[in-house]
Amino acid sequence: MGVDDKNISYRIYLVAAFIFVIAVAITIKLTNIQWVEGDYYRKLAKERTVRNFVIPANKGNIYSADGSLLATSIPNYEIRFDAVAPKTEVFEKNVKSLSDSLATVLGKTSSYFENELRKARANKNRYYLIGRKLGYTSYFKIKGFPLFNLGAFKGGIIVEQETVREHPIGKIAERTVGYERTQNGQSVDGKGIEWAFRKYLNGKDGKILKQKIAKGQWKPIRDVNEVDPQDGYDVISTIDVYIQDIAHHALLKQLESYEADHGSVVVMETKTGHIKAISNLGRANDGTYYETTNYAVAESHEPGSTYKLAGLMALLDDKKADTSAIYDSKNGVITYFGKKVEDSHEGGYGKISLARGFEVSSNTILVQAVYNAYKENPSQFVNHLNNYGLNKTLGLSIKGEGIPYVPQPTDRSWSKLSLPWMAFGYGVHITPMQTLAFYNAVANDGEMVKPQFVSEIKEWNRTIKKYEKEVLNPKICSKETIVKLKAVLANVVKKGTGSKLFSKDFSMAGKTGTAQVNYGKAGRTGMYYASSFVGYFPADNPKYSCIVVVHKPNTALNNYYGADVAGPVFKRIAQKIFTDAPSTNTIKNLDRKIDKQEQSYEAYYSKVQKKQKVVPNLKGMSGMDAVALLGNLGMKVKVVGVGKVKKQSLQAGENVVKNATILLELS
Repeated sequence: MGVDDKNISYRIYLVAAFIFVIAVAITIKLTNIQWVEGDYYRKLAKERTVRNFVIPANKGNIYSADGSLLATSIPNYEIRFDAVAPKTEVFEKNVKSLSDSLATVLGKTSSYFENELRKARANKNRYYLIGRKLGYTSYFKIKGFPLFNLGAFKGGIIVEQETVREHPIGKIAERTVGYERTQNGQSVDGKGIEWAFRKYLNGKDGKILKQKIAKGQWKPIRDVNEVDPQDGYDVISTIDVYIQDIAHHALLKQLESYEADHGSVVVMETKTGHIKAISNLGRANDGTYYETTNYAVAESHEPGSTYKLAGLMALLDDKKADTSAIYDSKNGVITYFGKKVEDSHEGGYGKISLARGFEVSSNTILVQAVYNAYKENPSQFVNHLNNYGLNKTLGLSIKGEGIPYVPQPTDRSWSKLSLPWMAFGYGVHITPMQTLAFYNAVANDGEMVKPQFVSEIKEWNRTIKKYEKEVLNPKICSKETIVKLKAVLANVVKKGTGSKLFSKDFSMAGKTGTAQVNYGKAGRTGMYYASSFVGYFPADNPKYSCIVVVHKPNTALNNYYGADVAGPVFKRIAQKIFTDAPSTNTIKNLDRKIDKQEQSYEAYYSKVQKKQKVVPNLKGMSGMDAVALLGNLGMKVKVVGVGKVKKQSLQAGENVVKNATILLELS
């Protein structure tokens, strides 16, 4: 063998050895992949081609106290077509009848659908869109159409479902009904009832197994879910749609009339603490008002004269002074440590009783009474405020309650001015809801109850949980004190600062307030007024308590006092609830404008009250107005859809049967 032959043989052996080594390495790698890392790669392959997807559970509904839907979960369906899935003979046999059927539901011609389905088939489109945002009825029909009734693999139907939260009656109490925000399937934050009661409203999510198809799209493997979702429970709120409608529009009208920045109104059932209405409206840049922040719950600020009730309660309970005690208003100006306390009435009120001083909201009278009684022992006065619960939150069920503040003599910030300033509502902070709870305790003969937004958790007709009345303080003060306080609160309306609100047709009691807000910040330019009225009605046997607060009314309109700005809202609510006809004591510019194209609640109100109770013609009326009107007639209402009434289950002119249920279809 020559040298060349040996070199060739050597090279052949070298190549063969190299190939052998590579073959051994490949064998080792394959063995490793198969037996050592096999589970990992099989799992990875499965995850990339087959995966469980979450099916969100339907949230429970939120109902008003009268059974109207405030929030509900509506399933939306998206239907697509895997044009590759059906066999050719199956496709050809069913495509024409499928196209005819789709035309009846989706509003396009049969020829359109047939052309599109054939084009999808020719292009091997595995995710052709049939329709999106479809309701359950449309989905159910389409699922039963020819070809699609063969299922996902034989018929090619792909169904995607998402749940949408709707408010059938519109923006009613929007911030209190609230919302829940989620990211990556997890709750992150929210507001109102939706967030506070999410553990009941949110059911248990289900699972569906899907297989990856072309272009990163996923298709259900089976027609049935791996795990079916379990719907959440229903929440029955305390909101009364009829009262809510009245409160909302009364507040809106005053905000518009006074070009105010924002405001809130709350109506509470005296005995139970149930919130029957709550509206929080802020002004947008274009001048319109909408629900922004829950001011009634969250906004803590100096209240002004409505706080005087706490000082009067302490004086009477300690017997430091009686309502008949006489004080000199000192020409309407009194000075404490270099700071003036002034009455709004120039020249003061002369020498008057403590009761009269409260009725006319004299700062000089109330401050003198409190300061003279407690200047040697301010802790005694402050302890009363603490015992009334004015220094702590109410512990409301919904998130975001503002923190009240009462200066304590042990605080570093305590000064000689703290006591006289607290006497007329400055140097302290409190939310409208906290003020309302305090006044409601007087209306409720001394029993302070916690404001509640929800009365019951239900599953269909089965009660899961019932929220009973929660007593925060069984006896806020003596019975003797309560009697005297009720008398002066009634006189505020009869002959005091609230006398413009007096009506011979129905009785009210309460207190006006006009506070300077931000008076210590940014000079006088940063200061503005907050006008308020808080009280209860009827005065002799209170059923409801109510607070109205309007922030930053336009002072160019030459009126910012609580009796004029906030008081009419209070009166309108009482008037609408407890009278059969509009009061003869009208308030200027209070009537709401009516859309001529809309049969509104306001248009019906007085007419329905005077006629025999028959079912009205509701077609064209907004959902909110229709529900309010029917609630006033003693009927139960079920609502389907959003917008204006399209159909009603009971015909106009039929006699109203109390507690009868009427179904409204909204467009």
